[in-house]
Amino acid sequence: MKVENNVATKALLEIDHNIDELVKQIELLSYVNPTNIEEEKKRFFSSKYLTDPVFQYPTINFDRFKLHRKLFENNLECIEDEQIRKLYEDIIYQYSGLIQCIETIGSGKKFYYNCLHCFGTPTERDVENAKFILHFEEEPKDLGIFEPKYKAKEAISFFEAYSEQYGFEYNITQSDKISAIAMVLNNIKTLVLNSNYTFSDNEIAVLTNHEIGVHMVTTMNGLLHPLKIFSHGFPNNEETQEGLAVFAEYMSNNLTVKRLKELAYRVIAVDSLAKGYSFSKTFRLLHNQYDLDREKAFFITLRVHRGGGFTKDYLYLTGLKKIYDYYHQGKDLTLLLTGKVTLEYAEDIEALMKKGLAVPAKYITDAYTENSNTDKTVEFILRSLK
Repeated sequence: MKVENNVATKALLEIDHNIDELVKQIELLSYVNPTNIEEEKKRFFSSKYLTDPVFQYPTINFDRFKLHRKLFENNLECIEDEQIRKLYEDIIYQYSGLIQCIETIGSGKKFYYNCLHCFGTPTERDVENAKFILHFEEEPKDLGIFEPKYKAKEAISFFEAYSEQYGFEYNITQSDKISAIAMVLNNIKTLVLNSNYTFSDNEIAVLTNHEIGVHMVTTMNGLLHPLKIFSHGFPNNEETQEGLAVFAEYMSNNLTVKRLKELAYRVIAVDSLAKGYSFSKTFRLLHNQYDLDREKAFFITLRVHRGGGFTKDYLYLTGLKKIYDYYHQGKDLTLLLTGKVTLEYAEDIEALMKKGLAVPAKYITDAYTENSNTDKTVEFILRSLK
């Protein structure tokens, strides 16, 4: 579909280009992961879980004030279409919020309050959903699919083989400076694997569908539009993106009760953060009260307390429920694969397509072609969430 060549469209494309140039550096996950995780984990364990870790973070390599100023210098009044102008207003406020998050990493409460603005915090209903999931028995631990087998270097071949069906190119690297076991860095088209972790068959299946099947698919689709906002992200896109990614685990028959409980523990941890718990208190809640082994309890606590209080992790479960309901209402999932988009902006995406400012998704998540889930307990849980 050809983009209309008129004055109004040129003004929009210029503003979009300006924003693109400014926000290429804003990859929150590049800055919020501590650089001394292993050292602080050893120190924390040696203290018998009493002395909170003191994390260090990467140096910020951009002028924060200048970035804010240039964002708000964009003359949005030039965008004649009211719906598109409102979208770009939301986007500029969203990016400004992310810059504030990045510039306050490691500052404690300032970062936490900025995260509240960007990501929110669990509601009572979200916490009730999490506790509901925790009542279910996990699959037996001795199942072969959960046995740790593959170091990061060995795991790379599984991601490469899975990715062949899509035909796009991206980078795979390893790092011991991430709190997740794997993550996609959107701005540099890179999958990062945790070099300290040993992956099981189930985790390989989960991560190929989650990280490549959704996160890398939406990264690649986002680059195909006339408008760069599809690549850098719509406002509050994290909930939709993580919901889509976990939903791919479900559709490919790799979502387990064990995995759902992991997402539930993240909600509990973010809720404890909102209640003012320290790192050590959140850890002891997970380790002592919920009987999580200390490695899992540490990394869930780390994910939530990094930077000074990173609330994003509760969105995996809320996003999964929203996408599950969206799918079962018979709605088009491919619309949400067009880039780093948000379910609540579905009408805006359709409007942009009609105006020739967006294109349908070229790459479609493999797991979405057919619902392969056979786990009745998982199905019951997802159906029952409020």
